[in-house]
Amino acid sequence: MKNQKGFTLIELLIVVAIIGIIAAIAIPSLLRARVSANESATQGDIRTWISAEAAYEGASNGNGYAPTPVCLNVPSGAGCIPNYAVTAPTFLDQVLGTAAAVSTKSGYTRIYTVTPNAVGSGFDGYCYSASPTSLNRTGTRSFGGDASGVLGGTQGQLDCCVGSPNGVGTLNTTPAACAPLG
Repeated sequence: MKNQKGFTLIELLIVVAIIGIIAAIAIPSLLRARVSANESATQGDIRTWISAEAAYEGASNGNGYAPTPVCLNVPSGAGCIPNYAVTAPTFLDQVLGTAAAVSTKSGYTRIYTVTPNAVGSGFDGYCYSASPTSLNRTGTRSFGGDASGVLGGTQGQLDCCVGSPNGVGTLNTTPAACAPLG
């Protein structure tokens, strides 16, 4: 009798079944980890945005907050801070400070709104909100931050800014809407 080496069909099926069980356990954990990473990155970005707006407001000599996101990246640009040196530091990196008031990053759609002051020169407030582009796939919560320095969050895709994208730039901090996060 020949001594044959190899695996039987039953042995191969058992290995395939074990791999399938391991994959069924691991894949949902990896998806939850990705959602958690997207949410953490978005919260960090909003905190960075709040700090950048505070610095911009201080450097703008009473003109208030940035009229567009690009002013946080290029403060010497047109319509931003007059006489701001081109070599002076920026307030936000070019990934967050895009030219669009609506952008997407880390699985979140971000909307920037500003509140013009009564005189019509400058902006008294702003709100930066982010909601998941695909609920339960890229994130499970929405977030927002405004001129008060508060970071708020809520479950689902609710817009945390009152009246955005074309309305008032303030955070809706009612507990049912976008409660402040610690």
